[in-house]
Amino acid sequence: MVFHDITSGMNEDHPIWPGDPSVKFDWISKLESGDESNITTLQMSVHTATHIDAPLHFLYNGKTVDQLEIRELIGEAAVIRIPDQVDVISAEVLDQCEIGSHARVLFKTRNSTLELLKQSEFCADYVALDASGSQWLVDHGVRLVGIDYLSIAAYRETVAPHRILLEAGAIVVEGLDLTGVEAGVYKLICLPLKLIGREGAPARVILEEREN
Repeated sequence: MVFHDITSGMNEDHPIWPGDPSVKFDWISKLESGDESNITTLQMSVHTATHIDAPLHFLYNGKTVDQLEIRELIGEAAVIRIPDQVDVISAEVLDQCEIGSHARVLFKTRNSTLELLKQSEFCADYVALDASGSQWLVDHGVRLVGIDYLSIAAYRETVAPHRILLEAGAIVVEGLDLTGVEAGVYKLICLPLKLIGREGAPARVILEEREN
């Protein structure tokens, strides 16, 4: 079996959504200081690096992370390559993609080509879905949508694409490192931290290549 870890590595230089706190690690115990163990504290938004959005992120009384069905986070998924010249993933763009009947879709865009997740500065000019693209996915039965930067929606249009997906019960996975992954069909394993009552959570996300 071949596995691809598509989780974005997290450190204090990771790009941060404007207004969110920077990632901060602190040692509260260190062997070299004479303590009996090494212990680190971590401060950050739950929407940092690779993470999921649960419906509560944009919806009153929406489901929280701990209420999501685990079966939705594990299973067959299609990695769809969006051409680098595409700025916005709209319904018109999706009409040209071979998504078929896949319920889980991960978009690899020029965000990966430019390795935006490996740059410390936030880039507002990333590729994302617009409202028409989100509606297209809902209409075609997609239940999990992932993308290779910090938001599924464009920087200046964050609300509508999220609400369309989350109202339909779709799970959003953001901050995926797809740089070394080819378009194709894989088994997805997406395991967010089980944060009780929260709207999002960091996640470890793996793709397993299917046997021929």
